[in-house]
Amino acid sequence: MLSVSRFRDTSLRHPLGHRLTLTSVSVSLAFSVLLALAPQAHAAPAVKPSPDEAAFLHENDVAMDRMMRDMTVKPGGDIDHDFVAMMIPHHQGAIDMAQAELRYGKNEQLRRIAQEIIVEQQQEIIAMRIALGQPLPPSAPAPTGAVPPAQGAAQDTPPPAGAMSAMHHHHGE
Repeated sequence: MLSVSRFRDTSLRHPLGHRLTLTSVSVSLAFSVLLALAPQAHAAPAVKPSPDEAAFLHENDVAMDRMMRDMTVKPGGDIDHDFVAMMIPHHQGAIDMAQAELRYGKNEQLRRIAQEIIVEQQQEIIAMRIALGQPLPPSAPAPTGAVPPAQGAAQDTPPPAGAMSAMHHHHGE
């Protein structure tokens, strides 16, 4: 069991004297990275994207826009609720992008990783909601990773044995 006192002073001081929490520093860092990459992410492609790539890029743009909009939370006076209010859209954005990879991606290793992302992020959303006593989202069937019928046959691939433990490493667990 972790001691609460271990986490008592997790703030930093800005040179101007403002108190910065690790959450605000993390969110600021994430936005800085996104802004730095934004010109590259929206640069005109050298060649016209295929219909699959165009659909993939559109789905990811929609997912990113929704995630960034939904992560903008007006502080409610409860750090835990504010944290969850920001993290759930972040996790949902990862799920949406992973689903696009399953629909359009061809690399089997990346498709397995996308499946793992979906499972892990859904589990983390549920864990956060349980921690706050919030209602759980309705059950939905797991994404199959099937390519839409006009594009070919289904490409379901179960994750390899031990693949889920690799995600724990990704999250530093």
